[in-house]
Amino acid sequence: MKFTGEIVVGATRDAVFAKLQDIHFFASCIEGVRDLTPRDDKYFDAVLETKVAYMTFKFKVAVELTEVISPEVIAAKIEGAPMGLVGRLTATSATRLVDAGDGSTRIQYEIDTALTGKLGSIGQPVLKAKAKEMEKQFAKNLGAAFAAATQGAA
Repeated sequence: MKFTGEIVVGATRDAVFAKLQDIHFFASCIEGVRDLTPRDDKYFDAVLETKVAYMTFKFKVAVELTEVISPEVIAAKIEGAPMGLVGRLTATSATRLVDAGDGSTRIQYEIDTALTGKLGSIGQPVLKAKAKEMEKQFAKNLGAAFAAATQGAA
């Protein structure tokens, strides 16, 4: 499943890049992330808990930052397994930051995910709907965080 989109936030590209580099800030924008533990500057472990249809799933995931070019690109690879089920989650993400003028930044993102095992058998429409819901929530949380930061600076 591939998802692309963009979010425009009222902050400079350098400020957005700095904020997205803060893994705790970034994780706070993703609903269901728990127990985030940095191993070093490039590797992180976490638990992602989410509800799909009537079932709740927990994933133990490892995140690797695969490309970081200041202040324009952040890319990552995510791999993990659902706790208590057989299967695998893999994903890659790429984020590009583009100066949108007027002190704003356009965050362009692309996420490619795959689920195998029992989760993969749930069905792509259900999983795609859940992923779209998570994507919208992330965009809302990220936009709200930058809006609050802008209001706090005024």
